[in-house]
Amino acid sequence: MPRSGILIIDKGAGVSSFHAVAHLRRLLRAPKVGHGGTLDPEATGVLPILVNEATKLTPYFVDHDKEYLATVRLGVVTDTQDLSGTVLRTSPVPALTAADLEGALGRFVGTIRQVPPMYSALHHGGRRLYELARRGVEVEREAREVLIYSLGLEGVALPSFTIRVVCGRGTYVRTLCADLGEALGPGAALERLVRTRVGPYTLEEALPWERVREAHEGALLWDRLLPSDSALASRPTVTLEAGAAEALLHGQAVPVPAAGAGAHGMVRLYAATGEFLGVGRVMEGGARVKPERILHGDRPRPRVLPA
Repeated sequence: MPRSGILIIDKGAGVSSFHAVAHLRRLLRAPKVGHGGTLDPEATGVLPILVNEATKLTPYFVDHDKEYLATVRLGVVTDTQDLSGTVLRTSPVPALTAADLEGALGRFVGTIRQVPPMYSALHHGGRRLYELARRGVEVEREAREVLIYSLGLEGVALPSFTIRVVCGRGTYVRTLCADLGEALGPGAALERLVRTRVGPYTLEEALPWERVREAHEGALLWDRLLPSDSALASRPTVTLEAGAAEALLHGQAVPVPAAGAGAHGMVRLYAATGEFLGVGRVMEGGARVKPERILHGDRPRPRVLPA
């Protein structure tokens, strides 16, 4: 069975998440490689790469909170909401103070509503919005609720300022910057974006893009692979005896052992040998756990021939 796990890289500017995955698939020669959350091509920072069986955990990455350092350029509005786009208007920038900026930031903390940008990967009528935008087509988009856990002012050098954003799923930082610009008056666009954290994974532990780009073979990358269950480190664990583990791998709900009593909701599942089996969900008042996403469920097994 090929090795599985999670590689944390610092994606470089000018490369899409798709092309980063394609490059790593060639280096690792792995049958399955994916990523744990798209970064815009010009953005840099934490991009979790999921290898082989770990790709089954992709749906859980959308629930991780994410942290960004975003530099906002005041006085310019573009069609992409960042400086790579076509300039729609420019405006003079008033002499805003740090207190002015912090006052505006405070209005965007908590649950807010965002209209997704046209230059995004959302679907409309079977097409990606960015595909329509590139053809000059704009369509109505409904505002969505997103959660901003915190916004901190990191530095001011007008007409730009830098903020630290901690946010939940579905947040568009470009849109947040554009909306901040409108709230402050002169409009704004995202100048620079660095993702510093995805859930438990930080920029400090990420493999620099230069080393990824210049690697000629995958040995270095395999050595940096983190275990698959690191993606769910905050979830409680349930360890199953051999018989229950086998039944669970065949799709059956099994009793929660006494050691796992009190676990609820989504849990990490382990065999008595310590092998990570996947993700389960505790049901029936905590008495049983059902499989939700099994890793190595398709592993080869010895054939049992009739006597």
